[in-house]
Amino acid sequence: MADLSKSKKLDRLVKVQGHLKKMVENELAITTRERTELAERIEELTGYLITYDPLHQDMLKHYVMRHSRLMARDVRLEAIQQVQENQLLKETKKGEKLEDKRDSAREDEARERDDNSIYELVDLQISLKSSLQQG
Repeated sequence: MADLSKSKKLDRLVKVQGHLKKMVENELAITTRERTELAERIEELTGYLITYDPLHQDMLKHYVMRHSRLMARDVRLEAIQQVQENQLLKETKKGEKLEDKRDSAREDEARERDDNSIYELVDLQISLKSSLQQG
């Protein structure tokens, strides 16, 4: 575990960040779905409030109270949704930064490997020349 390269460590972080982003996306989807369902209920209840049907007129007070509770819930869900959208944006940016760092680390490691192989070739060539000169 201690031998992990920087790019591999960053790759693991990118995967964890991806999972965090997915979690926020799922929470946002749930909130959005709840708001959609709530909007449908509010719309239906609004229809009852403006009808002249005597049955609904008798229930008007109940409908008004229910409507105000649904509207309050919608306001709360809207605030939650806004926070989740901001969190999603934040997690996305973090993930992109980690991916950039990982890619940069991979490039650095590849460059280092290339440099080391060139140094090994130079050392091999020098040792061959010195052994030929001695022999």
